[in-house]
Amino acid sequence: MTMTTTDLTDRSEDVIMEVSNARVSFGMERGRARVLNDVSMDVRRGEILGVMGESGSGKSMFADALLDAVVDPGVLQGELTYYPGDGEPIDLLSLSEEERRRYRWEDVAMVFQGAMSSFNPVRKIRTHFVDTLNAHDYDVDRGLERAKDLLGDLYLDADRVLDSYPHELSGGMKQRILIALSLVLDPEMLVMDEPTAALDLLMQRSIIALIEEIQSKHDLTIVFITHDIPLVAGLADRLAVLYAFEFIELGPADDVLAEPAHPYTRALLRTTPNLETPLEEMRPIEGSSPDPVNIPSGCSYHPRCPMADDQCREVDPEPYRVDDDHIAHCHHWDEAIEEESPVAVGGDDRTPTRAYVGPDGEDAEDPLVSLDDVEVHFEQKSGGLLSRAEPETVAAVDGVDIDIHENDTVVLVGESGCGKTTLGKVAVGAQRPTGGSVSYRGQDVWDAKDMLGGVSIPFEEIRRALQIIHQDPGSSLNSHRRVRAILETPLRRWFPELDGNDRIQRILGMLEYVGISPPEDYIERYPHQLSGGEKQRITLIRSMLMDPELILADEAVSALDVSLRVEMMDLMIELQEQFDTSFLFISHNLSNARYLAEKTGGRIAVMYLGEIVEIGTVDRIINDPQHPYTQALKWATPDLDPDDEIETADSPIRTIDIPDPSNPPSGCRYHTRCAKAREVCRVETPELIEADEGPGHQRAACFRAYDDHAYWNSEPIVEGPSEE
Repeated sequence: MTMTTTDLTDRSEDVIMEVSNARVSFGMERGRARVLNDVSMDVRRGEILGVMGESGSGKSMFADALLDAVVDPGVLQGELTYYPGDGEPIDLLSLSEEERRRYRWEDVAMVFQGAMSSFNPVRKIRTHFVDTLNAHDYDVDRGLERAKDLLGDLYLDADRVLDSYPHELSGGMKQRILIALSLVLDPEMLVMDEPTAALDLLMQRSIIALIEEIQSKHDLTIVFITHDIPLVAGLADRLAVLYAFEFIELGPADDVLAEPAHPYTRALLRTTPNLETPLEEMRPIEGSSPDPVNIPSGCSYHPRCPMADDQCREVDPEPYRVDDDHIAHCHHWDEAIEEESPVAVGGDDRTPTRAYVGPDGEDAEDPLVSLDDVEVHFEQKSGGLLSRAEPETVAAVDGVDIDIHENDTVVLVGESGCGKTTLGKVAVGAQRPTGGSVSYRGQDVWDAKDMLGGVSIPFEEIRRALQIIHQDPGSSLNSHRRVRAILETPLRRWFPELDGNDRIQRILGMLEYVGISPPEDYIERYPHQLSGGEKQRITLIRSMLMDPELILADEAVSALDVSLRVEMMDLMIELQEQFDTSFLFISHNLSNARYLAEKTGGRIAVMYLGEIVEIGTVDRIINDPQHPYTQALKWATPDLDPDDEIETADSPIRTIDIPDPSNPPSGCRYHTRCAKAREVCRVETPELIEADEGPGHQRAACFRAYDDHAYWNSEPIVEGPSEE
């Protein structure tokens, strides 16, 4: 049954924002781009509405429209009506400049994605609050008291935070401060645009739990915009799915996740890495999102939809009612909903694509790269350039041993600042260790660099064999050079015997192989003419053209849209098999780590404050984690279960913020956050030992792995009974 847009919401509900036929367009040289396309929906008072979709689908533009904050030369049209708790309805598009200024912070506030760029770096946090209060003629003293209460609700030391500069605070702290700043004028509605996108898993999970608490305490309506579906699965009351600048499905979160009625929603769920779904059920969405200047006729999803027919190509579907409060813009929603749910749950019969090669040094050939007691210590000066204070030493990596074999995969996971990238650079010879050694096929890398002793493998050959793919492909590609020149450079240097035609043919072949077609077109483009996924493919090709033996992939998929991550990881795995390359992946996402390691038969190594605290096969790390920090990372990894309630009381960590790496805790470095810590953990440092006699290989640096350690007779650090 089809409906009109005015029927999308039961009018008996208390509506706080009514959006009708909202559209945003930009004039461009090649035509008019419509980046919000006749969107109609109501936001209900007191709900958390999750808005999800791929990058470029119109999510942020919808957020801007709710605040009438579309920047020039964008044009916002349609009807947007705000219904305050008391008073007359407000027509957003008829407000004066002064009325709009007050509306944007006093009635509806916004939390932006980039907390780093939301603060003036030369002004203290207190000044940001004072400026906001003054701009809206609020009593500053009373407003600061409210700010302190809000910061306390977000588990921050208000006095310390207010007297700090932004650079003195972590990313998670700044994001929580931004939430407090948005609430200081007591708005009724909060729009949050990817508020946790740049944060680690533990911080994401903690802030999501805090958002629920804040929403309940302050009676807020929240519009939470994200491309990370698991993040909102247990948070949102309703979910709205955006595709091609329009909502294609809307309904209760439980219904949309359990029985999605639009083929795009189902495809989006299948392409989302998580810890439960079997790998064979995860697959990328074929094709690409439409151009806003040339949106397809009929259903905008039909070029990518396996169910599309002539009706889909010719007739734009009106909303069909799936259930009382669930609608989908799909002519074939009833057929789509009968398919097997895309949110499948895995069992214990998972088998990796390749067999695990064995633990370091056991049942395997000599390692390709070996790190022995590696340390990397940096000196960090505090107090500014003119400070006379003695520099502090930061132990970025502190006593790490790990071997990487041929055709091996190791995934390093952990929070930002734990030393993952530094350790990765050491492994590929891009960072000299301050202690310990790193060797390639038995040759000490830095002895080869310094020409010490009998050098069996020249340093130049080592550097060619050990390559890097950076997190941000845009910054690693020369913006002034075409793809042809970018990819020809390594071939000219390392394979001088190839002539110009051979080089071009090899490049064209690789472009075709990784799905960049037509290659003759792309080879002449500049980086700014490529999408994020295309840029990442170019950096991957550049590494592979040097025929490397080990590639460090530093958060190589974290900057990609969720629908592209599985596709890019599959491509890396395929190239690994084709070229017999080993991979050292770095990720803060345990779901991505599980996908990469399980498909390749590799290992996951968990890092915390410069140390590896647990390492083992995927099955052991994911299904039987031994270290409390690994358990916390698993707890923090959201899944697609809408019943996965997020409660701070269930948190396995005692404090949200990671300690200062320049002054790490004594004993076990995790004891300050560990809910299972005992007094002995303050003074003794656990070694990385075999966890138990179970199948697979697993080592953990925790006293709980010992049967007869003094830990078991030591007093708990936290109050209450300890877990036996």
